[in-house]
Amino acid sequence: MAEDRSGDVIVVGSGVIGLTTALVLAESGRRVRIWTREPAERTTSAVAGALWWPYAIEPRDLARAWALRSLSVYEELAARPDETGVRLVEGVMGEARLDEQGRWAAARLPGLRASTAEEYAGTGLWARLPLIDMPVHLAWLGARFLRAGGVVESRVVTDLAEARAQAGVVVNCTGLGARELLGDTAVRPVRGQLVIVENPGIRTWLVSTDAVAGTTTYLFPQPGRLVLGGTTEDGEWSLEPDPAVAAGIVARCAVLRPEVAGARVLGHRVGVRPVRSAVRLERDALGGGADGGGVLVHNYGHGGAGVTVAWGCAEVVLGLVS
Repeated sequence: MAEDRSGDVIVVGSGVIGLTTALVLAESGRRVRIWTREPAERTTSAVAGALWWPYAIEPRDLARAWALRSLSVYEELAARPDETGVRLVEGVMGEARLDEQGRWAAARLPGLRASTAEEYAGTGLWARLPLIDMPVHLAWLGARFLRAGGVVESRVVTDLAEARAQAGVVVNCTGLGARELLGDTAVRPVRGQLVIVENPGIRTWLVSTDAVAGTTTYLFPQPGRLVLGGTTEDGEWSLEPDPAVAAGIVARCAVLRPEVAGARVLGHRVGVRPVRSAVRLERDALGGGADGGGVLVHNYGHGGAGVTVAWGCAEVVLGLVS
């Protein structure tokens, strides 16, 4: 008799969205496998900044709810930063005003206030937020998933019917892969480049937006390094660092923090964000039928805010497959 796999789950994709979703499902008691073309340490998630903040993600109200649920998890994980990669760090979100954030932020972020002139030359918010060392965090997620009984399989998926033939529940966390896998041209690449330098003593993060130049500049202190960014190049797929772009990033960061100018460069990172006009987080109306049956859930298109909403979205998926 063939083994009954109707209760099995296959999560396609191993970025922070896929890993977190798979972990939540596995810890709910389900038998979960991740199918992934590349390991987590080679995904876009691995090169993310990564500061918790619901930045440029829609639908806004739902994204804030997902972000706040994720915030609760990160606050707990920050008690073990060396293990989880999550720390609570103070910094300034430039070009942001307290009255623009509404109750969602003020009620949930103790100490949120307008930044002082000494902290930032422009208008900004001073906040204590989760700052996540993604290589450490992804490794921790993967290890916790395995401890929960999960399995990771290296596999190139060209049709979700392959997964649906082997499991009663399939969760599509393919990010940009959904363009080809589903023909969803609404998800598009937005390239981001970072420069990694020796930290000259900066202990707070800073994000500064220049609306006229169309740039967002940021400095994120991570253990053993300082992450400088960044770029938002819409429609660009290249993963090769551009030396001229890197020089521009360092120059912009040095305007904000002059001590960065002489910092030794340790490396360059490039990632391509899966941006969509709105996150696709839903149970597929066509999930049942002759093409494999079972349940199909989509969870992709989070742009640069994947780590910000990962846990909230994963819990939504759990509800959709229950």
